[in-house]
Amino acid sequence: MGILEKISEIEKEIARTQKNKATEYHLGLLKAKLAKYRAQLLEPSKSASSKGEGFDVMKSGDARVALIGFPSVGKSTFLSLMTSTASEAASYEFTTLTCIPGVIEYKGANIQLLDLPGIIEGAAQGKGRGRQVIAVARTADVVIMMLDATKGEVQRSLLEKELESVGIRLNKHKPNIYFKPKKGGGISFNSTVTLTQCSEKLVQLILHEYKIFNAEVLFREDCSPDEFIDVIVGNRVYMPCLYVYNKIDQISMEEVDRLARKPNSVVISCGMKLNLDYLLEMLWEYLALTCIYTKKRGQRPDFTDAIILRKGASVEHVCHRIHRSLASQFKVPAPSTAHSGWA
Repeated sequence: MGILEKISEIEKEIARTQKNKATEYHLGLLKAKLAKYRAQLLEPSKSASSKGEGFDVMKSGDARVALIGFPSVGKSTFLSLMTSTASEAASYEFTTLTCIPGVIEYKGANIQLLDLPGIIEGAAQGKGRGRQVIAVARTADVVIMMLDATKGEVQRSLLEKELESVGIRLNKHKPNIYFKPKKGGGISFNSTVTLTQCSEKLVQLILHEYKIFNAEVLFREDCSPDEFIDVIVGNRVYMPCLYVYNKIDQISMEEVDRLARKPNSVVISCGMKLNLDYLLEMLWEYLALTCIYTKKRGQRPDFTDAIILRKGASVEHVCHRIHRSLASQFKVPAPSTAHSGWA
């Protein structure tokens, strides 16, 4: 039995198993096995041809955004509107067959936008060049999931399932679990909160499935078995995602209002160029970029050329962007003790 057949069998067994106290250990083991087989499925092929033409795009600019979605939802039209890159657009499916990069110039930043080929159901198993598409999406800072507003929530749930199965966690934070394998001493299990989804026995069963018999485990929040498996596997990618509903000119105002009020969602129309400015504002916010302006001594600040950094960057990061040697020469003034009220 191949890996795909094993994955299919486990998924069917999980679906038909009732969730209750008596089956939680069985379900935990099934999920651990499923994660192992999916990890094996995603291991790169040794053949040189597996990379695929057009997918090896060098990262450039201040941030990278992956544009994913099903065929014919308007990704290529969106790329052509937002950048100077012309991506072929047509009414038939699979117009884009390779990864096409473009650059969005916004607030002085260069944001690399990648128009990826349309994902189809089963992409995680390699259908429709799905593995290459998803591999590029993992390198992005933000995912824009382009959806057809006329097709309800079907596309969104299918795409989330495909990305979830390959270790991409959208709009989620890394589980607050301390995990460290050891050479001996057995499994040390502790928690600082009351656990309602995991127990010490279930944690041990999952670890044994991964052939781990000595480790330190500390739960700092009430996490599920799936989240604990993510911590063990360690290759999960947690990234923000904007759900962009295109073709709103073809649905009712009530439906537009409903979609616009959903979390992490923006409604647009590429055909009529509606709401694209607001989408750029939201993208800037999700990328968490900030503009730093410099000034020469005795002169006014130069607002024409900004240094683009992530929010939370320090003065040292700014120095490194200007010149590598600047940080070592930078003088930090000693804190004043004359005013006791100052921090």
